[in-house]
Amino acid sequence: MRSVELFAGAGGLAMGCEIAGFEHLAVVEWDKWACDTVRENQRRDYPLVRGWTLHEGDVRSFDWSSIPQDIELLAGGPPCQPFSIGGKHKAHEDGRDMFPATVDIIRQLRPKAFIVENVKGLTRAKFTNYFHYIQLQLEFPDVPPRKDEDWSDHLARLQVEKTSGKRKGKGYTYNVIPTLVNAANFGVPQKRERVFLVGFRDDLGVEWSFPHETHSYDALLHDQWVTGAYWKRHGMRQPKMPTKLAARVAKLQQFRTMLPTQAWRTVRDALQGLPDPEGREAKKFANHIYQAGARSYPGHTGSPLDLPAKTLKAGGHGVPGGENMLVKDDGSVRYFTIRESARIQTFPDGFQFHGSWSETMRQLGNAVPVLLGQRVAASVAEQLAIAGLSQIAKNEANTKRKRA
Repeated sequence: MRSVELFAGAGGLAMGCEIAGFEHLAVVEWDKWACDTVRENQRRDYPLVRGWTLHEGDVRSFDWSSIPQDIELLAGGPPCQPFSIGGKHKAHEDGRDMFPATVDIIRQLRPKAFIVENVKGLTRAKFTNYFHYIQLQLEFPDVPPRKDEDWSDHLARLQVEKTSGKRKGKGYTYNVIPTLVNAANFGVPQKRERVFLVGFRDDLGVEWSFPHETHSYDALLHDQWVTGAYWKRHGMRQPKMPTKLAARVAKLQQFRTMLPTQAWRTVRDALQGLPDPEGREAKKFANHIYQAGARSYPGHTGSPLDLPAKTLKAGGHGVPGGENMLVKDDGSVRYFTIRESARIQTFPDGFQFHGSWSETMRQLGNAVPVLLGQRVAASVAEQLAIAGLSQIAKNEANTKRKRA
């Protein structure tokens, strides 16, 4: 299945789509350091990026006429700064808002489906109208804004289109499903909440819903405090259960066997097999270098080992909340190495990152976890395959009728 990747960054979502069976005709990213990361892995002939046609530059400057229409997938995560809690919250007034560019490219390529990812901040009350506007643009890409038209006026026209009673509106339209997800519920060792906007072209008749969650906090508590399987797996003596968990664990006592979901993966799970970055064995792993200077203070604490990591942030030492640190068993803190951060974002160990620690942490903090990208892309691929088989069957039936 053919695809294009916008705002690719270091390639988390693109890699997830690749594993799910999509072939990228173009991978576009403007940031030099992120492109260097992809190019470095291509030089190493790393299989998951080896065949990518990488274009360093603005998606608005790319010649999209070189890509055929009717490709299977367009995927990407437009820059999140306009909507991030840590940003200036300017939304449409922020020059980094790339949602209009994304809709323009969808209008040109008319892909059968798209996957658009962004931060949870997009769903904040402050952005309610603009979030609705984004969804309607994706639903009706063939109703573009007029020259010098204010976004609110364009929103009004799109709302009329939505309520006009025309099921398919003007031109190509998409059935758009917005979903807020926590990556930890899909096997990623990180509590990372993100919004996915997944759309299928209406003419395909696809009925899709977001994949079911496979992991849960309750299942982790069950493994830790009911069966003790978690501690046994790590060769540890079971510690004393925190008092604050007693009531919740008591409710889980009735489940003596496995719960319907798997346990959340923790930092300890993610880092299993990696040596201490200050030891000699660390040299056996690429990007596994100790970074000094971590310290904890009120409001700036690291990620406990026996829970999924806090959301990795795009930055280095100055990240608020200390999300890019871990808390060791003795209570001390240190920064995650690049390799550890990559594990938390579910990048494979063979994938190497280019740039300084702070620059690479920016790439990782902006990335879509590979595993989460794969789960979403695989479910999209499955529905596209079913739609394709259905169309083949219809064509064969029509041919038989004509012959008859």
